[in-house]
Amino acid sequence: MKCGGSTLAALPASFFEDMRQLQEEGIVTVIVHGGGPAISETLGKLGIESGFVNGLRVTTEAVLDVVEMVLSGQINKEIVRRIQLTGAAALGLSGVDGHLIEARPVANSHEVGLVGDVTRVNAELIRGIVNMGYIPVIAPVGLGEDGGQRYNINADTAAGAVASHLGVEQMVVVTDVPGIMKTVDGEKQVLPVVSVAEIEEMIASGDIYGGMIPKVRAAIACIQGKVQEVVIVNGAEPNVLSKVLKGTGIGTRIVR
Repeated sequence: MKCGGSTLAALPASFFEDMRQLQEEGIVTVIVHGGGPAISETLGKLGIESGFVNGLRVTTEAVLDVVEMVLSGQINKEIVRRIQLTGAAALGLSGVDGHLIEARPVANSHEVGLVGDVTRVNAELIRGIVNMGYIPVIAPVGLGEDGGQRYNINADTAAGAVASHLGVEQMVVVTDVPGIMKTVDGEKQVLPVVSVAEIEEMIASGDIYGGMIPKVRAAIACIQGKVQEVVIVNGAEPNVLSKVLKGTGIGTRIVR
């Protein structure tokens, strides 16, 4: 699952309790998290300027220091603590650890700087952590092939790549919205199921815009290999993970 940093701060304790319950039933959550608002707040405190291009943060080395500090430090450990409060075991790491996520510069790196596209995920490392009984919590900072250059990776993109390399059938995107919304007769409604082609049409028509574009693009990117669908849900919904896995028709399912 992917969880945004802003969503995470607002998640109820019951969300993590649900995760523990699933682990006891033999279903382990692999978490990739973001942290946009917290990064922006820290950059502001430090007086470092940073903008966005198509939902991606413009990343210099100075910005990257803050990204790594906030994602791999503050937010990653907050998630680990919250999971462990339920009695479950969690292990936090970033894409840098054990070459977990390798990346190359994005196509428009001349506009956004040190932002990466994932080229490889060390899935064996994730499986090893799971087999040891831990819930992996992954911060989306990646390493270049040389092992020296860090890259800021959009959390949605990173989660899509992790899901794809693990070969899981379903990925969950936990947000603060109930799914992909569409205005029908002047009212916003959640689309229960949407195909990849329909999403492209909605982006073109402006129904999907701003920060939702990389979310759905990443969702589309992970519908490959064994991944059949991605579900976008609201994390505040009680037992949301269990509901998704039991197929109770919650959120928006993006299907192949």
